[in-house]
Amino acid sequence: MSPRRDASEERFGWLLCTPAVLAMLLVTAYPILYALWLSLFRYDLRFPDQREYVGLANYASVLTSGVWWESLANTLIITVASVAIELVLGMLLALVMHRVLFLRRTVRASVLVPYAIITVVAALAWKFAFDPVTGFVNPWLGLEQAWLTERWSAFLVIILTEVWKTTPFMALLLLAGLTLVPQDLLDAARVDGANAAQRFFRVTLPLMRSAILVALLFRTLDAFRIFDTVFVQTRGAQGTETVSIVGYHALVTRLNLGLGSAVSVLIFICVIAIAALFVKGFRVSFAAGEES
Repeated sequence: MSPRRDASEERFGWLLCTPAVLAMLLVTAYPILYALWLSLFRYDLRFPDQREYVGLANYASVLTSGVWWESLANTLIITVASVAIELVLGMLLALVMHRVLFLRRTVRASVLVPYAIITVVAALAWKFAFDPVTGFVNPWLGLEQAWLTERWSAFLVIILTEVWKTTPFMALLLLAGLTLVPQDLLDAARVDGANAAQRFFRVTLPLMRSAILVALLFRTLDAFRIFDTVFVQTRGAQGTETVSIVGYHALVTRLNLGLGSAVSVLIFICVIAIAALFVKGFRVSFAAGEES
């Protein structure tokens, strides 16, 4: 393919993307810039006449606060644990949905049911399930545990809720990657004597690198911004506060627009950093796939 044709196709691709890019800028650019502007002021809605430009003082207050770093650690714990479990379970579900021969549509629809449930409803359901008085988990396990009154058991409930709710989404993305694996390569590996495990780890997984990275990117960004589940189940108590909960308390509870906007901007920077890492990994994976 000639360089001139490559450039023409690239320009055409950018033209196709232009409407979506403009729409995203209109929807997202103004709130982001406005939050950035507010974060430079000491601005409390209880005292609107006392607004004062303070520069980066709000960021200094957040970054020197132990609350921010503890909430960031909590967010990373929930994100890493839930996404790791979802990747394993999602791959198993994707393999089942990909290989099932009978009632394929019914199986796929039933697997996706938890993802269709509203997050608040799912969080409430799991909260009631682990309730020491009305829940059914303690009788099943023969325990008398107040799960949401202790830090690590509360983390466990939150992570299980996230895993149950969003594993189907991970499975759906991985299923799309499985459908792109050429059956001819798997048949050739079977003829060469490779067993099922060898075919999966040496043929299927390498060819699914891009799909896995995309699935991890979407779920990691979503998990890092977790709010609903934690707010419904603990409201950040017992040391389960996340960065989104910290921003909520600053903006809504204490009506401190300056400090809350600084927290929001820092969360946005963290999300951009995570996305950049995954995009870099995606490029490395794509380059490795072309070489192989």
